[in-house]
Amino acid sequence: MALISQTSSSYFSRSIGFSFSSFYSTTARKTQFLHFDNNAGHKRGLKSVIVAASPITENAVVATKPLTKEDLVGHLASGCKPKEKWRIGMEHERFGFELETLRPIQYEHIDELLNGIAERFKWDKVMEGNNIIGLKQGGQSISLEAGGQFELSGSPLETLHQVCAEVDSQLNQVKAVSEKMGIGFLEIGGQPKWRLKDIPMMPKQRDEIIRNYMPKVGSLGLDLMLRTCTVQVNLDFSSEADMKRKLRASLALQPIATALFANSPFTEGKPNGFLSRRSHIYTDTDKDRTGMLPFAFDDSFGFEQYVDYALDVPMYCVYRKKKYIDCTGMTFRDFMGGKLRCLPGELPTLNDWNNHLGTIYPEVRLKRYLEMRGADGGPWRSLCALPAFWVGLLYDEVSLQNVLDMIADWTPEERQMLRNKVPKTGLKTPFRGGLLKHVAEDVVKFAKDGLERRGFKESGFLNEVMEVARTGVTPAEKLLELYNGKWKQQIDPVFEELLF
Repeated sequence: MALISQTSSSYFSRSIGFSFSSFYSTTARKTQFLHFDNNAGHKRGLKSVIVAASPITENAVVATKPLTKEDLVGHLASGCKPKEKWRIGMEHERFGFELETLRPIQYEHIDELLNGIAERFKWDKVMEGNNIIGLKQGGQSISLEAGGQFELSGSPLETLHQVCAEVDSQLNQVKAVSEKMGIGFLEIGGQPKWRLKDIPMMPKQRDEIIRNYMPKVGSLGLDLMLRTCTVQVNLDFSSEADMKRKLRASLALQPIATALFANSPFTEGKPNGFLSRRSHIYTDTDKDRTGMLPFAFDDSFGFEQYVDYALDVPMYCVYRKKKYIDCTGMTFRDFMGGKLRCLPGELPTLNDWNNHLGTIYPEVRLKRYLEMRGADGGPWRSLCALPAFWVGLLYDEVSLQNVLDMIADWTPEERQMLRNKVPKTGLKTPFRGGLLKHVAEDVVKFAKDGLERRGFKESGFLNEVMEVARTGVTPAEKLLELYNGKWKQQIDPVFEELLF
């Protein structure tokens, strides 16, 4: 998701991301001054229209000249922008369910819900064939994950106050329509009750390609597609050097974010042994496209080295003539040489490259911005804590340098150890003679100080995480306490506890 929809559309947002760069100079500025009127039901002057589904943009579907590696490097470098143009983009997901039965909502419900939101609040409909699969309004989007999870993506905005006001508006609009339909939304990182076979697949070509490929490369890919929800923030950098510093800092601290926001302790009605099973799922999804990117800490690392990595990550598909063509198992390096078996002799465009970058799922993803990908989905009240955490750390020079000084002597083995253990043990993970909780307290203090130095009075958005760091008790552990106590080891009460 990059600041337009740094959140892309649907599961492909984790698979084929949206780019915000083309919207940056206009949308980011204008959205600061848009005022939502939920009673009126729309932004004044907008009309609902229908647009065809497509990945990012679909112009230039035929390459006029072969892309070079320098073109791909330049594409990433084009994301560099001066500090005064840095923005904050957010995306957040949730599970829809029938309030009466607690069963997953079917596509027919989703069709009615999306059409209802579009008509009442004047969103544009995104169609794939005859099926509505999302909505767009300015720099915002509502899209569907493979299992029907709703993903709400925001505009690129300057302050956390603007980001959170937009989140409130989006959620209020969805709720205004869903409640009348008897639909609720569960704000949690992992589906606590439903079996995989209970969850309907959405009618989307690309998801079908990914669904068929996932079991070939890991045992938990379908769980990722159908039974997880996340909250992400996407942030800018000013130069290659700034990108390297921010990427290294955020990779090292991603396990701390995972712990602070851990919120997926149940599977099929019972505790699953994890605090963030969503995070664990990535460890057995597809090792070619996940992980901690240890090469990012090499002295030689830069845009070119990330391009080399991405060129050899297997592809999923290519979009041509309004269809997704299965190219699984082949690499973008093959594509550059005109050697795709699925499109023999055809060469890629920059749109293809940008789509491919969105199919890579490391803990922090580099496109023309950086995506923070380590947090579980959670309740409305804490959504804005994630962007607050990362903005305070990465958009303030003093805090960023404090983080880099802190992690300077962390070894690759220690970073990987935290990645492996935190999904189970959270802030109680042993680290250097103490607990990760103590490191997290320092990091949250860095974030708070950074927000205060920004001067926008944003530090209050960190209150939820400050309490987690202080107590060492994650959201998942609070849910487990309820499960073993008040709920008498029954899972259904979670649907009321985390109902949106």
